[in-house]
Amino acid sequence: MICCEKCFKDAEIKAIIKGINIIGDCEICNKKNVYIYNTEKNMELVEHFNGLLEIYTTSDSFPEDFPREKANLLKDELNDRWDIFTIDKEKIYTLVKNICSEKYSEIPDLFDLPIGITTLYQTGYLEENSLIKTFKWEDFVEEIKTVNRFHTNLVNTKVLEMFCAYATTSYRKGQVFYRGRISSSEGYPVDKMGAPPPGKASDGRANPLGISCLYLANDIETTFHEVRASVYDYVSIGEFELLEDIEVVDFIALDRISPFSAIDIELHSVNKEHLRKISNEIAKPLRRGDSSLDYLPTQYIAEFVKSIGHKGIRFKSTRNERGFNLAVFDINLFNCTEVKIYDVKSIKYDYDSVDD
Repeated sequence: MICCEKCFKDAEIKAIIKGINIIGDCEICNKKNVYIYNTEKNMELVEHFNGLLEIYTTSDSFPEDFPREKANLLKDELNDRWDIFTIDKEKIYTLVKNICSEKYSEIPDLFDLPIGITTLYQTGYLEENSLIKTFKWEDFVEEIKTVNRFHTNLVNTKVLEMFCAYATTSYRKGQVFYRGRISSSEGYPVDKMGAPPPGKASDGRANPLGISCLYLANDIETTFHEVRASVYDYVSIGEFELLEDIEVVDFIALDRISPFSAIDIELHSVNKEHLRKISNEIAKPLRRGDSSLDYLPTQYIAEFVKSIGHKGIRFKSTRNERGFNLAVFDINLFNCTEVKIYDVKSIKYDYDSVDD
């Protein structure tokens, strides 16, 4: 069977197929002139998928305390939990059965019957390896807001540090980002476009009250969204140049870490939902009626990232799907080189009924 790199979302698998460097037509998704993988001739993916399948137990071997309603078919697990493919579930089943043909011959039930990851429900394993020690992100949120703000023991910082190491992005000296401020038609000068000075900063998703953090966007359009510019507003947008090479923790990539990287797959499976929630929470903007307490969980995570030596965090913009933001802990790493003033002529609302 011939598949191609377009059949996959996973970056590690796509890179392997591209590395084989054979161009052809895909039998799975019907793409033409793409990098292909022949399951009858190529073996590069076998070990990777076999390693992932090894963390699963078939339903006939579940321990007594395993919640059987949590079991899924392999095609559902690969599609829903790991988000590896771009193809539908039936094609996933056929393709994986061909990639792992020997394992299918040995253990067909792994492919055809409900399966589960038993360590997800083993208290001893979870206590040692879960990023949130009570196994629920909501417990951490409640504690840091109302019980124990500065010295919570609910976060397994060793596990968090390990995942941060798997999700980093580097930027080179000279790279340009943008920062916007609502202004008058005269705009702000260059020296007024940076972060507030220490002691003057308000709460942000990555900084507590009084601690300065420079929030930047990757493009001008995203800055308009982030400052919530309205029609007839003037917006001053500063161009910021990076003064040295830096490495940041990429919260966009945090819940997209490949199970085919060097990471412990079982540990990854236990924490995948925590990582997804952290990635979403760090990007979620406050509404007007929300409390600054809602920033506390992500402020804790960001402060930890800073404490282990990273220069900032990268996170998705929920206001502009094509953009992302950068929160830089050291406000002196960037220099504002120029400011342009923009007059907002129109905006587009996108909305849903809360009753739907």
